[in-house]
Amino acid sequence: MADLPEFVQGLLKPVAYPHPVSHVELVQTHISYVFITDSFVYKVKKQVDFGFVNFSTLEKRRYFCSQEVELNKRLSPDVYLGVEEIRENNGTFSIGGAGTTVEYAVKMRLLPRDRIMSAMLARNEVTQNHVEDIASILAKFHVKAATSPEISAFGKLDGLGVGRNVLENFEQTEKYIGKTISRARWRRVKEYAQGFMDNNRNLFEHRVNSGKIRDCHGDTHSAQIFLADKVYILDCIEFNDRFRYGDVINDVAFLAMDLDYSGRPDLSAAFVSKYERDSVDLEGLRLLDFYKCYLGFVRAKVSNFQLDDPHLGDKERAAAAKNAEDYFDLAEHYAYRSKRPLMIVMSGLSGSGKSSVARRLGATFNAKVILSDILRKTLAGVPLTEHRTEQFGGGIYTPEMTKRTYDEMYRQAKEEISTGRSVVLDAAFLRRDERLQARKSADDVNAEFYMIECVCSDDEVRRRLDRRVRSGSSPSDATFDTYQMQKKNAEPVIEMPRFRHILADTTVSTQSALEKIEARLKEFI
Repeated sequence: MADLPEFVQGLLKPVAYPHPVSHVELVQTHISYVFITDSFVYKVKKQVDFGFVNFSTLEKRRYFCSQEVELNKRLSPDVYLGVEEIRENNGTFSIGGAGTTVEYAVKMRLLPRDRIMSAMLARNEVTQNHVEDIASILAKFHVKAATSPEISAFGKLDGLGVGRNVLENFEQTEKYIGKTISRARWRRVKEYAQGFMDNNRNLFEHRVNSGKIRDCHGDTHSAQIFLADKVYILDCIEFNDRFRYGDVINDVAFLAMDLDYSGRPDLSAAFVSKYERDSVDLEGLRLLDFYKCYLGFVRAKVSNFQLDDPHLGDKERAAAAKNAEDYFDLAEHYAYRSKRPLMIVMSGLSGSGKSSVARRLGATFNAKVILSDILRKTLAGVPLTEHRTEQFGGGIYTPEMTKRTYDEMYRQAKEEISTGRSVVLDAAFLRRDERLQARKSADDVNAEFYMIECVCSDDEVRRRLDRRVRSGSSPSDATFDTYQMQKKNAEPVIEMPRFRHILADTTVSTQSALEKIEARLKEFI
């Protein structure tokens, strides 16, 4: 609190407002202070200058508050209510009232916070109907959005156009190399972006000439959308025209990318398909992955800028760093998907259906399946048909032997991928460090990485393991006791980006789980 500006501390008091307020909540972004009260929201611009956004003077902040209200009334006129003055009188700060004007705030109607699309995605409450409604709204908005020779110039690759926006990303993120992005990944994405623009100059020029460059929204991700009594799309970019003036497909790519990031490529595909039908813009889809890549990098950049904020808490700093890493990862995915081999890593307790899923995925994607149970016994010199009921963590299942087995899996996987073939690693991967090492192995050979986590009910696992023990046909030595110990010691999968982590419940049907996994992978790859 003490390191916040005085006016911010003043506006945290309910008496600072001209209407009844029982409590005030402060939310910060890298460029704004947002005060949430019982009925209204007040958004104040921070005194910052990042080059691409400049709120360094009071007059600039007043102007951009007015711009924010005017521009956002295009999509949500009943949310943006106007600009309010923040005044100071003998050390007391208030919205309106007596005194000297020290800041300006955008006043907005408070929408139900549980209807923010990003929160609804986390609760799995967003439906195909929702995204199709958004697609229809955007298609109509783009038809009416302003255009002119001045606006159209921003669709060009030269001058102040999209080429500058894309390449500027790399200039502004170079200082984060070695922190939230590796030099190899940064270089690969830059080479893709430059190469795509060089090879598609005629396409970009045609978009300009066909009127597809308009005064758009520029920031259509799920945290800006409310799915309440109707769809509200908020917070378009007001601080820099060149990020709002652009190809209409940029708005589409932003939300499609965000849906992918949230682990919902199915909703992403439905959204794009509906926009395509409503807008009849088939040509724009040729640019979709390029803009998704660019916007993923933008989101990573913004998360990195948050790390530079001295007022950010440790928890928020850790979240911002992970978001940056994940968005950089997603950007690279768009640059090279379908052009590099897969590393699919299975994860889950014994009896959860991993091996059945692994075999099917191996056949579907022409991938070599590497089984830890076979590798472990081979390394230990134990016949595959010999079964050992050893204490959990003992015998050939000591931590040392497990590490040796996993290291051999990684070695064989990298060797196979170097020939251009995909792999499926069939092992429990119950520890975070094992999963991160698998991910690093994929990065080392530039493979496309996915983790499939299988889960199953206790009763069904018991039936499966009892049946397996009786048949004696599997190289696995796991029993239900093994399963229970694994369940007690397993570390939850929370370190993986959502778009690279697929959770599959095989309790009712392994076949139906397989079909969902394959559909998800094919939508995203």
